[in-house]
Amino acid sequence: MSNDQKKRQVLKSCNTIAVVGLSDKPEKPSHRIATYLQSAGYRIVPINPNLDEVLGEKAYPDLDSVPFPVDLVDFFRKQADINTVVAEALAINPQAIWLQLGLEYQGAKDQVESQGTQLIENCCMMVEHKRLMV
Repeated sequence: MSNDQKKRQVLKSCNTIAVVGLSDKPEKPSHRIATYLQSAGYRIVPINPNLDEVLGEKAYPDLDSVPFPVDLVDFFRKQADINTVVAEALAINPQAIWLQLGLEYQGAKDQVESQGTQLIENCCMMVEHKRLMV
């Protein structure tokens, strides 16, 4: 499966997206991209311990606190945090983990995918949705 086919399959099959590091500030990339994804029909689940609500959705302090299944985890965090937060994401068994532009997982990538989770790195979910799905 090509990279584009993999991305298209993830964008089609995942409906509930936990956005780790979602900001309530409209000028921030996480807010802008989550707003776009929400307008495209995805359910956004904000993950930010400092907020109660973002984009009309209840915010959760961490992935483990979300009381329903999440299809995809989209990360807006520093590169230094990625290995830790990918491990946290794998604990909730999402279909996919998406690392935004500039972020890469430094761990065993084949181990992630052997657990049945797709791993997409170093690209913007909004850009890829516009390119592949619109």
